[in-house]
Amino acid sequence: MPEPVSGRGRPGYSREDILRAAVDAFNAAGYEATSMGALADRLGVTKSALYHHVSSKEELLDEALDRALDTLGGVIDEVGTCGGGDMERLRLLVRGTTLALCAEAPCVTLLLRLRGNSDVERRAMDRRREYTRTVVDLVSGAQADGDLRADVDPATVGRLLFGMVNSLVEWYRPDGHLSPAELAELTGKMAFGGLVPRS
Repeated sequence: MPEPVSGRGRPGYSREDILRAAVDAFNAAGYEATSMGALADRLGVTKSALYHHVSSKEELLDEALDRALDTLGGVIDEVGTCGGGDMERLRLLVRGTTLALCAEAPCVTLLLRLRGNSDVERRAMDRRREYTRTVVDLVSGAQADGDLRADVDPATVGRLLFGMVNSLVEWYRPDGHLSPAELAELTGKMAFGGLVPRS
């Protein structure tokens, strides 16, 4: 439960507190099943106090999804400006998206559970598909350069790479035995080195 913070004249919650509580509620019960009343109860405030900060739960969903997508998009933008070939960019992308997921795990979890039931969700899913296309393009480029085996479908490889990183939302915990940096290194080894020891 977030700690109340003092506002001007009355106790309340910061926008960040409300967003985090909403994301936790959406992930726990599902977006459709979470009402503004349920969110107010979770925060221990009245609905009118909650509406003082936000206009609707859709506004909170939109903000949470933007946070996840902007974080992932920032990684893609950074990779796009770095030097090196497509294989190096692909390695950096896998590492960067792993770190991004660790940093914004609740929001990314929400993103991955979308069903496309609203305009907000569909827009987010469209952006997510754009990111997947970027990975596929890098796989294709690395294949053309001879840095990746050419007998595998780039689209399938791209989805598998993102799928591996995305699976972290099911078990990653900030207080776990691996730091985000250690996890990012291990993800890269698994993606590009596999489990079989080199002879």
